[in-house]
Amino acid sequence: MAWFKRKEKGIQTSTEEKKDTPKGLWYKSPTGKIVESEELAKNFYVSPEDDYHVRIGSKEYFEILFDDNKFKELHPNLTSKDPLRFEDTKKYVDRLKDAKAKTGLKDAVRTAVGKSKGKNLVVACMDFSFIGGSMGSVVGEKIARAIDHSIEKKIPFLMISKSGGARMMEAALSLMQLAKTSAKLAQLAEANIPYISLCTDPTTGGTTASYAMLGDINIGEPGALIGFAGPRVVKDTTGKDLPEDFQTSEFLLEHGFLDFITHRRDLKDKVNHYLDLILNQRLRA
Repeated sequence: MAWFKRKEKGIQTSTEEKKDTPKGLWYKSPTGKIVESEELAKNFYVSPEDDYHVRIGSKEYFEILFDDNKFKELHPNLTSKDPLRFEDTKKYVDRLKDAKAKTGLKDAVRTAVGKSKGKNLVVACMDFSFIGGSMGSVVGEKIARAIDHSIEKKIPFLMISKSGGARMMEAALSLMQLAKTSAKLAQLAEANIPYISLCTDPTTGGTTASYAMLGDINIGEPGALIGFAGPRVVKDTTGKDLPEDFQTSEFLLEHGFLDFITHRRDLKDKVNHYLDLILNQRLRA
């Protein structure tokens, strides 16, 4: 059985010295297309071959929307408490601690003000990486305060939704945020300040049932899942088969729930063109 033994030594790198390929160098889209992470970032986190819009968070959206990525974050230190002392398979306080350590975020939304194509803009952007972008009391409070800032400074407001819905660990306190944020948006409308809602993948549950669908103009990203209950729940409830594209941006556009769908590379231009129109300003090139 000596046929399989090496007669000469080849590579002699010890196990301790061997290194794995660094993580994050490549991204594989759901359709199987592979792209370098650097190229993906340059293409606004959209897979160039299949146009798949990768889920991104507030950090990336702020880079896309704010001029030179310069902005002032509003109320960055607000964090959730645990008034209900909630516990299921894990204590809520432990979930919060783990989410903060994993993401570097304080909660599931960040709000900021800055210049976008030279115009002031307040942006509230949800982060799905923080407990599924769930809407708790801090999310509602930060959105409400961002709207207050828009009213006080007379600055347009953009909401970027990406959420699994209400945060069950806060029960009724979470559901109260639907009414709270909706009331604040009514005040924004009374002040004649534009509100743009961008629905990204996924926008579901209480988020859809409140601020996500209350924009003066509602925008979707291509292929985004947007709906209240999930397709399986809807199918089980109605007992009917659903269309293949059910609850996608394209389906909602066709049925009048969205005003238009925009590619991420065009987002900044589209938002500002709309603001120019509604504010009766000249369109920027």
